[in-house]
Amino acid sequence: MRILLVEDDKNLAGFVKKGLSEEGYAVDLSFEGEEGKFLALTNDYDLIILDIMLPGIDGISLCKTIRLQKKDIPILFLSAKDEIQNKVKGLDSGANDYLTKPFAFPELTARIRALLRLNTSSENKDGVLTVGELSLNLFTHKCKRNKIEYDLSGKEFSLLEYFMRNPDRVLTRTMIIEHVWNYDFDNFTNVVDVYINYIRNKIDKEYDFKMLITYRGSGYMLRSKE
Repeated sequence: MRILLVEDDKNLAGFVKKGLSEEGYAVDLSFEGEEGKFLALTNDYDLIILDIMLPGIDGISLCKTIRLQKKDIPILFLSAKDEIQNKVKGLDSGANDYLTKPFAFPELTARIRALLRLNTSSENKDGVLTVGELSLNLFTHKCKRNKIEYDLSGKEFSLLEYFMRNPDRVLTRTMIIEHVWNYDFDNFTNVVDVYINYIRNKIDKEYDFKMLITYRGSGYMLRSKE
C-alpha cells in the first residue's frame, strides 16, 4: 500500500520510511506542510502520516484541508505533543488515530494495519485478504490458492496486495508503479511486467482459470470469478 509521510525530522522520517519499506509499503516523504499538501491532494494514497509541528502549514491545518477533499483516507498523527488537549485537537481535525513520540515501531505498524483494515471490505479480522479462491495473509506474507501455499518476495507481496484490495478493476502500469514503488520511479521500466509474471507463475500457472489477466493498452486485472 502507498503511504505519505509528512515529517520535518529527516532522521526520524528516514527511519520510518526504511522500516515501512521493509514491511512492503511504498512510502513518499515530505519534510514540510506545503509540499505535503500538494502530494496529498495530487496523488492517490492509502494512508497519510502527519506530524503536527511542520514548516509552512502545520499538521492540524493540513489534516483539515486533506479531510475536506478526501473524506475516507486514513490519517494518523505522529507527534511529540502528548497532552490530552493536543490529541483531542488532532482527532477533531479529522485524523483517525494519534501516536505520540517516542514510539515503538511495531505499535506504529499495528496501528497502520488497523486503519487499513477499517478502510477495506475484503480483509477479515485475522488480517487475511480474500478474492475468489485466492487468499493473502498480511502477517506471514504468504498466499494460498485452493489450499496450496506460495511464498512471496517483498515486492511480490506488495503487488499482489494492491491487486487484492482492488479486485475486478483494471489497474494501469502507472497506478501500479505509484502504489507499489513510488511517485518518482521510472515509469518506462519493465519491472511491472517482470513482477506480474512472477506472480502468475505462482498463482495461475497450474490452473485453467487465470485470475491475473492483461488488458492490452490498459493494464491488468485480478479477477474474482470467470
